[in-house]
Amino acid sequence: MPYPIEQKLVIAVASSALFDLSESDHVFRKQGEQAYRQYQEAHQHEPFRKGVAFPFVRRFLSINQKFPEQCPVEVVLLSRNSVITGKRVFHSIHHHGLDITRAAFLEGKSPYAYIPAFNASLFLSANEADVLQALDYGHPAGTVLPSQVVDDQGDTELRIAFDFDGVIADDASEQVFKAGSLEAFQAHETSRSHIPHSPGPLADLFRKLAHLQQLENQALADDPDYQRVLRTAIVTARNAPSHERVITTLEHWGVDVNAVFFLGGMQKDRILNVLKPHMFFDDQRSHLQSEAGDIPMVHVPFGVANAAPED
Repeated sequence: MPYPIEQKLVIAVASSALFDLSESDHVFRKQGEQAYRQYQEAHQHEPFRKGVAFPFVRRFLSINQKFPEQCPVEVVLLSRNSVITGKRVFHSIHHHGLDITRAAFLEGKSPYAYIPAFNASLFLSANEADVLQALDYGHPAGTVLPSQVVDDQGDTELRIAFDFDGVIADDASEQVFKAGSLEAFQAHETSRSHIPHSPGPLADLFRKLAHLQQLENQALADDPDYQRVLRTAIVTARNAPSHERVITTLEHWGVDVNAVFFLGGMQKDRILNVLKPHMFFDDQRSHLQSEAGDIPMVHVPFGVANAAPED
């Protein structure tokens, strides 16, 4: 019997994020739905190539191998595809050795409504419209942007990096910055340095990852030879003195993070190219760039940073 999903940190992923569906998508766009179905039937035993989210998902699932009694994480598939394509997707999952058993195939309909049903703390998709709908309904989601897929089998660590405002925290402070100046923003944050931020769209995910790290802390205490899997980082454009409110927020939530970078407006890819996260989440597309194009980037289109300009 599967473990109760309510007791897990669950990530939902669309097949478009987990696998490279570019060839199938080309058939659908050029030849239509019937040709697409025939194409999938003809290729159902041919596994899909790895997609942008694959290295992240593989390492995330490896946490269960470290804690087989608790099995604290799960990945579920939420897909717009039909069951016919789903058969090929599950063949690909088996081929690549991923422990994914739960799925929903909705044949053209957006899966966002099922995010809470699966207890998911994150929904990853390459379909921006689905992500926008999810966020509009208050569900945690991000758009996986195209990048090179690098899955180093010898690298067993899972590195996850987050922007702060509009991702972990809400965008209230970002609204102050957008409406005024850097000086006004710094004054606003300094005067509220003792007041924690309200949670942002990925706060629940961030907190649950911190709880997983507590499991790893205990494992290391029990066995000094234990090799950690999970490493988290915050990479934010903030600098001193606005940094203090970030720390206040983390303390108030009772969570810790392995690394925090206060960049003061520096380009984030200068850090990301060294850190090499398996996923970086930011609410501003302009920050989602890397020199080599090999950092998996997720756009969280939330709040004032993504508001349409006024006429």
